Amino acid sequence: MTDFAARRLMMVDTQIRPSDVTKYPIIDAMLAVPRESFVPDGQAEATYAGENMEIAADRVMLEPRTLAKMLDVLDIRDDELVLDIGCGYGYSAAVISHMAQAVVAVEEDEALAGEAQTALMDAGADNVAVHTGPLSSGAAELGPYDVILVQGGVETLPEGLEDQLKEGGRIACLFMDGPLGSVRMGIKRRGQLSWRFEFNAAAPVMPGFAAERAFAL
Repeated sequence: MTDFAARRLMMVDTQIRPSDVTKYPIIDAMLAVPRESFVPDGQAEATYAGENMEIAADRVMLEPRTLAKMLDVLDIRDDELVLDIGCGYGYSAAVISHMAQAVVAVEEDEALAGEAQTALMDAGADNVAVHTGPLSSGAAELGPYDVILVQGGVETLPEGLEDQLKEGGRIACLFMDGPLGSVRMGIKRRGQLSWRFEFNAAAPVMPGFAAERAFAL
């Protein structure tokens, strides 16, 4: 029988800490949340590999290092409301739930949203609300948010998401430009986002987050 608790500890010790992620709330959450409970059937054995896990077309569960470093730069506090876009089976929302006051997890695939709801309930993440709808639309009716986190590649930020962020709020996106992307954090000041580079990573561009392609003859 697989000792998943031991694998979680190894994940933290070999993937998270060496990436300069040392904040206790992040370490504690990633040790506490059973990552293997938030993956497709039959994929539990691959859960703790240090790579993105495919969950649908152009959709992945971000590798532990990428998620942890995004959480590190966002520095979520326990009085904040977080919008988690593209939650998949709910793992990222479960981790964030240990740090935030509440989480709104957006998933457009109804089957995935149902799986996420069940897994989050089983994990005791009762401060997470799963919202089913287009990823690119967020969940404006439940905002505005202190923090927004996008769980996949981005070429362009859809219109309207910026409006769901509070003044002074933070957003983290993995912007893809070819095979390699860069995670940037944006801070909203005077109604505008100011971005800064954080680290390199990669993931497929999520539906609704691709740049429009110019037509050429």
